[in-house]
Amino acid sequence: MSIDDAIQKMTDIIKAACASAEIKVAKMSGEEARISVYAPAGDMQKIKDATFQPAMDMLNNDEMDVQVFVYDKDAPPLKG
Repeated sequence: MSIDDAIQKMTDIIKAACASAEIKVAKMSGEEARISVYAPAGDMQKIKDATFQPAMDMLNNDEMDVQVFVYDKDAPPLKG
C-alpha cells in the first residue's frame, strides 16, 4: 500500500461517517500523512470511532502512519 492509497482509504472512511466533512491532507513522507477533518460537532466522535482501527491497522500491517485530527468546523478560531 502506498501513502496515496492509505490517504484515499481513510478519506473514504471519513466521508462515509460524515459526507459534509471538509478534509485537508498533508503528506509528511512516503509513509506518513496527517489528515485534518473539519466536521459538525455532532459527527466528530463518529469520525474518530470510524478511523481509529483502520489507522492502527495501517500502522501495524502496512507501516503507514496516517494520523486523523478531527475539529469542530463551527468553533470560533483561536485567537493567538
